[in-house]
Amino acid sequence: MLKGIPDILSPDLLKVLAEMGHGDTIVISDGNFPSASMGKNGVVIRCDGHGGPEILDAVLSLLPLDTFVEKPVTLMKVVPGQEVETPIWKTYEDIISKYDERGKDTIQFVERFDFYEESKKAYAIIATSEKALYACMILKKGVIKS
Repeated sequence: MLKGIPDILSPDLLKVLAEMGHGDTIVISDGNFPSASMGKNGVVIRCDGHGGPEILDAVLSLLPLDTFVEKPVTLMKVVPGQEVETPIWKTYEDIISKYDERGKDTIQFVERFDFYEESKKAYAIIATSEKALYACMILKKGVIKS
């Protein structure tokens, strides 16, 4: 156990967050996301039993978002024609706002297959058990200012 580190962050996840450099990306996936196939060129960290919001909150307590890009957070757009509610997006906005003054302005939305292509380039994917639909996100790591 370490002081000040959220218990939800495993040693493997802490190692990945520390290894990542400025501009690297990490995916927080929902339970439906194909984490293993998307992450075959990176690192996949399983966080079974945990949801997206609690993982996001713990990760952002340690990981700065990139300030050199306008939108360091990427969410997947709802596929046209689907009638899906996405209340988790507001939850994500609230969590992001705790750690970055830009709040919801950090978020961009991309089409499903563009999201998949960006996920394949990520340094790591955190596979959660989140049940909400369209609850995956990509975070771009920034720098810690002295």
